Formats: sequence, C-alpha cells, structure tokens
Amino acid sequence: MRTTERRLRRWLAAFFVAALAMTACEADVIIDDPEAEGSLAQDYDLSGAELTVGSKEFTEQLVLGHIARIALESTGATVEDEIGLAGTAIVREALEAGEIDLYWEYTGTGWITLLGETEPVEGAEAQYEAVAERDLEQNGIRWLEPAPFDNTYAVAVHESAAEEFDLSQLSDLERLLDENPDAATFCVASEFVTRDDGLPGMEQHYGIEFPQENLVMLDEGAIYSEVEQRDNCNLGEVFATDGRIAALDLVVLEDDRDFFPAYNPSVTVRDELYQQYPQLGEMFAEIAARLDTETMQDLNARVDAEGEFPEEVAEDLLRAEGFIG
Repeated sequence: MRTTERRLRRWLAAFFVAALAMTACEADVIIDDPEAEGSLAQDYDLSGAELTVGSKEFTEQLVLGHIARIALESTGATVEDEIGLAGTAIVREALEAGEIDLYWEYTGTGWITLLGETEPVEGAEAQYEAVAERDLEQNGIRWLEPAPFDNTYAVAVHESAAEEFDLSQLSDLERLLDENPDAATFCVASEFVTRDDGLPGMEQHYGIEFPQENLVMLDEGAIYSEVEQRDNCNLGEVFATDGRIAALDLVVLEDDRDFFPAYNPSVTVRDELYQQYPQLGEMFAEIAARLDTETMQDLNARVDAEGEFPEEVAEDLLRAEGFIG
C-alpha cells in the first residue's frame, strides 16, 4: 500500500513538473510571437533607413515628434532625434535643406505662413488638398494623410471673465474694446503677433485693433496660467487642442466670423525621400487616423497639467493602439 502511494506521489510530481515545463515553453512561444511586436513591426519594414525626425518646440509638437520617432524605430529605422528644434520657419528650412527628413506641420500654417496665402480654404479636407497639391508642385514637399484633430488658433478667457464681460464669441471683443478698453488685455506669443493667420489677420477680419499697451508678450506655455489668474491679461491666445483649457476652466471664444484656418497636422516629408520609402504614407495614415481632438487634448494635458514626459505619453499612445508591443 505504501509502495503504491509513493509511486502515485512520484507520478503526480512528475506530471506537475512536465506541465510547468510545457507552460514555460508556451510562454516562450508567446514572447517570441511577432504579434507581441505590435502592428507596425508586422506590416512595415524600414530596416536600413536612416531618418531624422524634427518638430517645433511646444508640447503638442514634442508629442507628435516622439510618436513619429518611436513608430519609425519600431519598423527597424535608425532615427536621429531633432525633436523640439525651433519654430515654424527654422524647422521648415531644415526640412527643405535635408537637415531633417520629416516633421508634423499644420495645414493652415502651410497655406498661410509657408505658401504666403492670405485667405484660408474653407473646409478641413479642402484646405489639406490645397496645401498638399501646391507644396508638392512648388517645393517638392509631400503632405501625408492628416489627423482629424484641428489645433487651430483660438482666443480664450477664464470663465469668470467670460461672465463678467459677457464674452462668448470673438465679435464680442469689439464691444469690449469700445466700452472697457482697460479690460481688453491680451496675452500673446511673439509668433502670433506677426503671422497673417494670427493677430494682424484677426484684427482686420473682425474690424478691431488692440492698443499696443494692451498686449502682454509671453512664451506660449505661460499664457494659460496668466489667463486663469487674470493678473496681467483677461484674454489669451491658445491652441484649441491644449489640455490646459479644460484643466484651468478657460472658455474658448467662438470664431463666429470664421477667420482662423483649419490646422490639421500632417507629416511633411521631401518627395524624393517619400519615393525612396513609400511605406511612410500608409504607416503614418494609420497613426494619424487615431489622433482625434479628445485624444490629443488628453495627451497634451498629461504633459502640461500632470507633468509627464512627451516621449512617455507618445509611447503610451502607440502601445495602447497596438502599434508597438
């Protein structure tokens, strides 16, 4: 009887050891499974490609730049990081000169600032098609499929100021400037003051003019908290997808006369490079399609309001969408 029990115990022990070994083997198979790499590694192969990714300096551009970098690296490309390089003019010059190979640009910026047009094209899709066709023809710059979110310029006030001065749309600023000019203080960044699709164009379109002493020049990132605190300005130039708008109880004034162009982001790349790596088009179209307004506001807020790093936020997005493992 005891002999039988010992044999049974030995048999059971051997069975469990074998079962554990099989489980470990299966785990190894899962780890080595290409599915674990993410969809980009499965669908695209850019092994041997050496690419330089650039971006502008503000939060959203940093996040988008790292999304591009991580995506390219996941497909085997070697990527040099020039993310956060400078403002629009310098980054675009770097692209044209071959110092960087791609960066995300906004359709409205391309049309007004880079191509020198004075009037936006009505409708996001029509604006994209117009800038993509013209830039490719004139400059050999290809615009890949744009993301659905629109990071247009906007003017915001704190909800308390909106209530105090009865502000809900940009046309209300004419009344504010006439009746209470001292309250029409406006925090702006240097680029907004000089762009045709910024303050000069907005003033002309709405028939208003801010006195020079009412303009408070600040870095882009500092404007949001200043508008919240209302110590130096009641109005602020903002980006529509910035996560701090909701976090700080700011109210975006409606562009009721349709001045600001559509600003959908698109990866821009020299056409000669695109012809060498046509996979870039389909790959970034997949990624861009996942970047809606709510998603981008959340990514921006995680950096600006919660203190996360842009590269961490970018990696989380790509992993959550299954693009990387």
